[in-house]
Amino acid sequence: MIAISPRQLEVFGAIATAGSVRAAADQLGLTQPAASMALAELERLLGAPLFDRHQRRLHLNAQGRALLPQAREIVERLRELGGGAAAQPHGSLAVGASNTIGNYLVGDLLGGFVAAHPSVRLSLRVANTAEIVAGLLDFSLDVGCIEGPAEHAEIESVAWREDALRVCVRADHRLAARRRVRAQDLHGERWILRERGSATRAIFEEAAHDVLGPLDVALELGQSEAIKQAVIAGLGIACLPAVAITDAVATGRLVALPTPFLPLRRTLALVVHRGRYRGATLRAFLACAQP
Repeated sequence: MIAISPRQLEVFGAIATAGSVRAAADQLGLTQPAASMALAELERLLGAPLFDRHQRRLHLNAQGRALLPQAREIVERLRELGGGAAAQPHGSLAVGASNTIGNYLVGDLLGGFVAAHPSVRLSLRVANTAEIVAGLLDFSLDVGCIEGPAEHAEIESVAWREDALRVCVRADHRLAARRRVRAQDLHGERWILRERGSATRAIFEEAAHDVLGPLDVALELGQSEAIKQAVIAGLGIACLPAVAITDAVATGRLVALPTPFLPLRRTLALVVHRGRYRGATLRAFLACAQP
């Protein structure tokens, strides 16, 4: 029997999250040599390295990725078996949010949990939907909130709230004053879209495919805010989350067009890896986040 200790597994999990022995040691209240020794002993017992070393950073290799969910589950279950404070939400939680949620709805996503559990350390990674799903699959993220479907067998998705996209133009655009806009009115327009991998772009392109035909994409930008400013500058038109353009529409810098011919409603979703153990902290986050 291999005599692996819970401390070794805890150090391994912290290094996997933090990316370095020093950061993990600080997080756990250990000295750097003690954390290094725990990792070295774990790798010796297993007979294989768990990380690739590159430019002073540690990156999980295949063996490390396979061990990580098991190691975290063992550590969390042992804490819960101890009862008392250890069975309550504790430690840290890595949350991923796609751009619309991370930039415009972060308070709705995190606020309830932070208020209820202020001692838990939250980290938030804002990226496009494809990157959030990738983070869940490699266990660098514990939970995510995304704008599009997570079409992966290992990802479980729960509806969070409804959202809508809107086609928007600059206030002096030829269509801005129209009460009724037809699909043919948008032909020939220059579009400013999010990058590929973005759920906003994927949903718009799917909705527009049979209605608008091939799109003239003038610019691809990685943030909704940048696209909004480009439309205000007159560089093209865009399809953006309604929540992202509320202020610009209210101040008259943008106009949201009526486009009933485009199905642009969507469901925002909480997503978790099916293999991720749902300890006290993750369960509490999901309970706070769900309506």
